[in-house]
Amino acid sequence: MPIVREINTRSIICRSRLPGIDFVLNPYRGCTHACAYCYVRNMPQFYEHNEQWGSFVDVKINAVQTLPRRLVFYHGKSLYLSSVTDPYQPIEKQYQLTRQLLERLLPVQPALSIQTKSSLVLRDLDLLRQFQDINVGFTIITTDEQLRQILEPGADTIQARIAALKTLKVNGFTTYIFIGPIMPYLTGWKEIIKATKAYTDYYYFDRLNTKGAIWQAIVAWLSRYYPRLLNNYGEIYRQGDRYWSTVGQAIRTFCQKESISAQALF
Repeated sequence: MPIVREINTRSIICRSRLPGIDFVLNPYRGCTHACAYCYVRNMPQFYEHNEQWGSFVDVKINAVQTLPRRLVFYHGKSLYLSSVTDPYQPIEKQYQLTRQLLERLLPVQPALSIQTKSSLVLRDLDLLRQFQDINVGFTIITTDEQLRQILEPGADTIQARIAALKTLKVNGFTTYIFIGPIMPYLTGWKEIIKATKAYTDYYYFDRLNTKGAIWQAIVAWLSRYYPRLLNNYGEIYRQGDRYWSTVGQAIRTFCQKESISAQALF
């Protein structure tokens, strides 16, 4: 069972540092998807947590109450759910903070972008249909379910995500797939495109973050599951941008040739 804490927050809407995004909303702190590669573990707000990454989540119990009274300010602004958590992780079934936030934001009509690894997003189709400017995306970094189980043990299956993606597309939503982080020698990004392109409007790609505690976690994970790749990852780590420049160029060339709308964020 995850360790759940109910906490208070000063504000639920923060200005974004992400390109093309004005504001972000993170209804939870932490995530029980327990992704081995998660970059969030390296952020200062988690230094106080001694628990194993992925075993805890802080619920911002007053999230809806902190929304400013003059929400009209966010009309037409781009809002992103979420940058450092998954808004539809399992605890959302109980607390429904994401749903409550959507209900409050609906009259304001922001330009809404949602990213998740969970088919739970389909629960809120009744609300999502009412947003005039919205896109919904799923993170997928492998089509191998056995690999998914050890990389993202608390997340939905790949099959469930693709089925949810299809449902959203059939219902007229703009959809995207985020293939990131790319795990060298493990992420078959061409296979992901093949499995999802019928239901996807565009793709984003991102490199593996290897800063600080993230690199330590990756090494520990590789040592347990893929020790044969340790030397390969070490070489990529030492090369810095050189490896990723080659990967990025390969992605751009392939997507251009196949007329796939895509952006490599590296």
